[in-house]
Amino acid sequence: MKNKAKVFIETFGCTFNKADSQIIAGKLVENEIEIVNNINEADLIIVNTCYVKNPTESKVSTRIHKLQNEFPEKKIVVSGCMVEIDPEKLKKIAPNSSWIGPHKLNKADEVVFKTLNGEISRECGFSTNSKVGVPKIRFDPYIHIIQICEGCLGACTYCCTRFARGKLNSYSIGDIEKEATQAIAEGVSEIQLTAQDTAAFGKDTGEKLSDLIKRIANLDGEFRVRIGMMHPKNIGDDLDEVIKAISLPNVYNFLHLPIQTGSNKVLKEMGRGHTVEDFIQIVNKFKESIPDLTIATDIIVGYPTETDDDFSKTVEFLENVKPNLIHLSKYKHRKGAISSSLNEIPHPLMKKRSKYLTDIKKKITDNENKELLNTLQRILIVEKGKKSGYMGKTNSYIPVVVPNAKLGSFYDVKIIETTGTYLRGKLI
Repeated sequence: MKNKAKVFIETFGCTFNKADSQIIAGKLVENEIEIVNNINEADLIIVNTCYVKNPTESKVSTRIHKLQNEFPEKKIVVSGCMVEIDPEKLKKIAPNSSWIGPHKLNKADEVVFKTLNGEISRECGFSTNSKVGVPKIRFDPYIHIIQICEGCLGACTYCCTRFARGKLNSYSIGDIEKEATQAIAEGVSEIQLTAQDTAAFGKDTGEKLSDLIKRIANLDGEFRVRIGMMHPKNIGDDLDEVIKAISLPNVYNFLHLPIQTGSNKVLKEMGRGHTVEDFIQIVNKFKESIPDLTIATDIIVGYPTETDDDFSKTVEFLENVKPNLIHLSKYKHRKGAISSSLNEIPHPLMKKRSKYLTDIKKKITDNENKELLNTLQRILIVEKGKKSGYMGKTNSYIPVVVPNAKLGSFYDVKIIETTGTYLRGKLI
């Protein structure tokens, strides 16, 4: 009997990319290809790339180089955003690699078989194939990721991801509900609804994000639903119903709403399509109904047109709104992005501004977490701690470390210690 081909998958980037890897794995296993967790056992390595930021691009490129040098006998297949965004660079750093574009995951088995047979196989381009209801290999037995749509309606000047993911393509609520129902029946404790912009869901099909969340949240069982990133400009016409949906018991009280800058001038130059006031109005409306809501936002430091005055407005915004989680990124030109034609601001200035915002971020998180000291929280255990213990998430999606627990289970805990990044709890 012939031995099965063995494939190792290495994934970079966002939750959506992790789901793509799980679809690739599902397609391979369906065609009798074995997925291995040890790279040394593999006949072929798939590198699922992210290209959203310059540091990630560098990390991905370095990793591909390293794999070719360390494992010259193994075949390399590159998938993910780099395939569509920067094929020229990919040809230079890995001229003999095969490719699987983000929209060609259904061809993964063909690409792997051809590559193992000594061919260079490259499946690229766009399609509207649904990523819901297809075979997946769940890498975490307790967390199930469902891609609710792909692509976006935006035209942000700094973004290159949209060149890889294309125009908005929403999947049906019925199909998403069916996949979620099956996952919960299989013992999953957390459903992650993900997209490049979950707020855009259904704007091409007539369905609504609020209806989707309600359908999933009202399924039988005790579990949690995490809603992925929402663009402020797309949430407005469904805002009241989305708030009601996120208020449901099975949904994390969590909102990832990127602002990018506190300057309306720069927001306009970024092509964001919303104002600071729009953002604040959305947050205030959410907090009226969900006082313990966790707000996560993104900030780009040093956009090419950002002046000292623009930066001071970002500082003012953060100090007034006090988002619980702030993801900071230093601006860097991206392949094909409109803003890449502009001159970057001096790196020392960008570094100084980033450090200033990092200090603000730490202060906000420290103070927010201290307010939770001695409170009682219900948490879902989602992973083992990096050093010891187990990591859980509160109903507001705040991380809590406990000494002993069972993965995928719910516990009531008392918060006995706080840090700038997580809480420490005692099981009740």
